Amino acid sequence: MKELRPQPNSSREKRASVSTNPELREVGGRATSASRGIVIASYLLIAGALLLVLWRDLLPGLLFVCIGFLGTRRLSRLFQGGLRRAWPSGNGARLSAWAGGFAAALVMLVPLGLLALGYTEAREFVLDAPEQYRELLDYIARTILELRLKLPPEAAMYLPEGSGEVQRMIATYLRAQAGSLALTGRAWLGGLLFSYVGLIVGSLAGLARDSKLQGPLANELRRRIRLFGEAFRQIVAAQFWIATFNTMLTAVFLLLVLPLWDLRLPYEPALITLTFVAGLVPIVGNLLCNAVLTLVALSVSPLAAAACLAFLIMIHKAEYLINAKVVGSRTQMAVWELLAVMFVAEAVFGPAGLVAAPLFYAYLKKELQASKLV
Repeated sequence: MKELRPQPNSSREKRASVSTNPELREVGGRATSASRGIVIASYLLIAGALLLVLWRDLLPGLLFVCIGFLGTRRLSRLFQGGLRRAWPSGNGARLSAWAGGFAAALVMLVPLGLLALGYTEAREFVLDAPEQYRELLDYIARTILELRLKLPPEAAMYLPEGSGEVQRMIATYLRAQAGSLALTGRAWLGGLLFSYVGLIVGSLAGLARDSKLQGPLANELRRRIRLFGEAFRQIVAAQFWIATFNTMLTAVFLLLVLPLWDLRLPYEPALITLTFVAGLVPIVGNLLCNAVLTLVALSVSPLAAAACLAFLIMIHKAEYLINAKVVGSRTQMAVWELLAVMFVAEAVFGPAGLVAAPLFYAYLKKELQASKLV
């Protein structure tokens, strides 16, 4: 009778057999090196893609791809739950396809409706937005140069003697920015079109279902993209709602509160739009909006400037800290980290770096945390 030998069933016995077999140990070492190389390749591909986005000014497209993808996935889940409650006996795959199609169509069509509404209600502003902001920068530059005349005599006397040179430097910088903005003309409409194409791409990607039969590099890239999506959802979602809330308050203040005192600020549509766009940038964007509003109000009258200051103190007095706390609590980023990264990115990549810095740094920190390095 053939002697029966026990087989190495336990994981400990298997590891022992591998450690004593040089051929198996060599194969395991090559597999580990190959998997490590795949992970490094996925990091390099994602880093190269993000740098390419900043280098070729593709940031709006990337942001709208993420918005389209996350919006389609979120609405698809909501619609799918509603359809299942309405037709509990329906086919699950068919209901999921219908929900995804409804969600993607809604994400792609709603921006077109909003743009059409804005075009019919404010056609000149939609077409001539760069010209509006160029005039606004010129207007602020003139206000800074005439600061001593705009202020009440009691306040103007406290301005230092050397403030005139500083005023001229700031005004020269603003006028230079206004000149560069005028060169863009209506090219920003092309940027809107590019952003909408990104929204379509993200919506279609949100309809795609993950395939389990993919290679190891595709799986690693999916992990990188999933972490980037989490960082985007945490950073941009928080800033979007904060910017929307700020814009609503600013619109009420400019269009309803100030007219009660017979005060109207020039460039009101541009100021409201600037509040929303700049509000998407944590901390710095809020400070920029506050400074612009105060200077424009000062050009009207000291009373309007005082009203704006009171509004900013009551509503936005600590908002830059609130923004940093909201964003920081979601991504474990301190205020000083966020500011340092934003200023460095702005110095290297310009305004696009300022906008992308919170998102890219949040993604980097998530990767480091996932690797248990921080």
